[in-house]
Amino acid sequence: MDEENAPFTEEQNQQMIDTGIIAAENAPHNIRCLTIIGQIEGHYILPSQNKTTKYEHIIPALVAIEEDSTVEGLLVVLNTVGGDVEAGLAIAELIAGMSKPTVSIVLGGGHSIGVPLSVAANKSFIVPSATMTIHPVRINGMTLGVPQTMRYFEKMQDRITKFVTTNSKMKPERFKELMMERDELVLDIGTVLDGKNAVKEGLIDSLGSLSDAIKCLYKLIEKRKSANAKAQKAVKKPTRTVRSVSSKKSKATASSKQTPKSRPDNETLTAQNLLDETRLGDWRGER
Repeated sequence: MDEENAPFTEEQNQQMIDTGIIAAENAPHNIRCLTIIGQIEGHYILPSQNKTTKYEHIIPALVAIEEDSTVEGLLVVLNTVGGDVEAGLAIAELIAGMSKPTVSIVLGGGHSIGVPLSVAANKSFIVPSATMTIHPVRINGMTLGVPQTMRYFEKMQDRITKFVTTNSKMKPERFKELMMERDELVLDIGTVLDGKNAVKEGLIDSLGSLSDAIKCLYKLIEKRKSANAKAQKAVKKPTRTVRSVSSKKSKATASSKQTPKSRPDNETLTAQNLLDETRLGDWRGER
């Protein structure tokens, strides 16, 4: 295939390799697609054979999407087994804090720290064949068996529980119950939810495919545009009532400062004549 007929440009191909983000062309709205796949890589580099999503690539990409005035929305596609807890929560918090419309869709799996990532968007979808695993925080390697370690794990679990329940319809008590289930997993405690049960539990908003997620994102973009247009019209409206009241007040103030009317000339002369007659009578000794 020659370069002219290639589906993506060389720049787009490199962008997909580095960040998993692709900018679609000739679409009704300008959106970005962010893919979170494999394992979330955090502060430690994973083996080269692992398929990873690097948080040092995703975080700047999300900031750039938020700052770009031409980008209208974000679609997050997830198929992840989990990974670094703090890196996953950092990405989830950025997605949840974006001002632009966001929609997520779980394909294949959204396990472990993939659960907060899937509920971080404004609207979440899951395909019927996908699954999500809810389990407690765990760590690989040697740990110190002291009370401080257990308290650290409990606090981290509370952070995850609070974020998930704040950004979904699931209650904290139910999320902890599913997290501590002992009859679902062979080598761990927790629960595996398929697409239908994830929606039933209130973890994900609705079942749907890629087209459903994109249609929902377009609706959110159009709703945001109409709301911004109404806000701009409200700001530009003239304040006629305030002007009329102020003009009335100024007229009232001006009328109150007017000088009182002077007496007619005939009244002034009569008073003067009376005064003269009184003085003349006193001089003649009549009084």
